[in-house]
Amino acid sequence: MSEPTTNRADLAADLERARIDLHHLVDIATDDDWSRLTSGTRWTNEQLLFHMVFGCMIVQRLLMLARLFGRLPPFISRGFARILNAATPPFHAINYYGSCLAAHVYSRRRMAAKLDRVINSLQRSLNRERDNAFRRGMYYPTRWDPYFREYMTLADIYRYPGQHYDHHRRQLTLTKLT
Repeated sequence: MSEPTTNRADLAADLERARIDLHHLVDIATDDDWSRLTSGTRWTNEQLLFHMVFGCMIVQRLLMLARLFGRLPPFISRGFARILNAATPPFHAINYYGSCLAAHVYSRRRMAAKLDRVINSLQRSLNRERDNAFRRGMYYPTRWDPYFREYMTLADIYRYPGQHYDHHRRQLTLTKLT
């Protein structure tokens, strides 16, 4: 029985959907919206919007790690994932405070431009992948993110930005969304 093929067009469309939507959110946000607290997080809308961009940025590194660890014996990435799971508390602190600080660097317009560059890079990477590469993967720290599964393939990692984006989009409290 053959493995299911990865639908590149669906993955590319999901990346593009996130890009278009972020531009829309940046455009509709009022001046007051940027500093308003989000629903269910400690971040402001501006900080959470950056965090949503960061979720796409990190995928570039996750893909590199999966390509490397996918060539090694599975016990190596499993051990790496265990170490990262053990480091969950400092990870969450860095994740939170890093997004707070980075929202000052990546202003409203710069975060949309950054997402454009990241999505363009991911689209190019997606188009270059060999069909059999989508099955390569590694073990992940499941305590770091609700969308990290114990083992993720490259196809799973390309799906992650949309999942992460949609999860946090529901937490935004922009005036024109409520």
